[in-house]
Amino acid sequence: MLRYVVALCLCAPAVAEECPAAPDHSDALNALIERVQKAPDQASAQVLSGEMWQFWTDAPDETAQEILNRGMRKRESWDLLGARSDFDALIAYCPHYAEGYNQRAFVNFLSQNFEAALPDLKRALDLSPRHVAAQSGLALTLIGLGRDAEAQDALAIALELNPWLPERSLYRAPGLSDKPGEDL
Repeated sequence: MLRYVVALCLCAPAVAEECPAAPDHSDALNALIERVQKAPDQASAQVLSGEMWQFWTDAPDETAQEILNRGMRKRESWDLLGARSDFDALIAYCPHYAEGYNQRAFVNFLSQNFEAALPDLKRALDLSPRHVAAQSGLALTLIGLGRDAEAQDALAIALELNPWLPERSLYRAPGLSDKPGEDL
């Protein structure tokens, strides 16, 4: 009987470590959003946006941080398949960490796989509703899908959070004409 128990233990797959909850940076992010809304210029807003990224990319633990960093390095070097694989692993390990979904969506966006990016952006926003980058990514993805009215709604939300986003040039205020030959 003892041999059977030992054999069973040796053959059973190891239980994967469980990902802890993501750090709660909501107060700091809310403060940064308030500051970027009052920023006097693009340069000031860009510094504040960089500070937001420091919080969004603060993974739940060392393992998650390593996977996130590796995936981001691969994405930056245009190894999109490798990055996608890393972000798949990050999401499998930490399914409640918004940035895993946001980064995988970005890789899919860069690959012009807008249909695959869309559910990841929605999940990132479910987990982190004021994630400015995910919100603007949602707008760009909807544009890529030709869903312009929805894209404008998503962009309006993103611009409420950060009026200095580079994507602001894509926003058409409600009521403005987009017919050819008419000035906006």
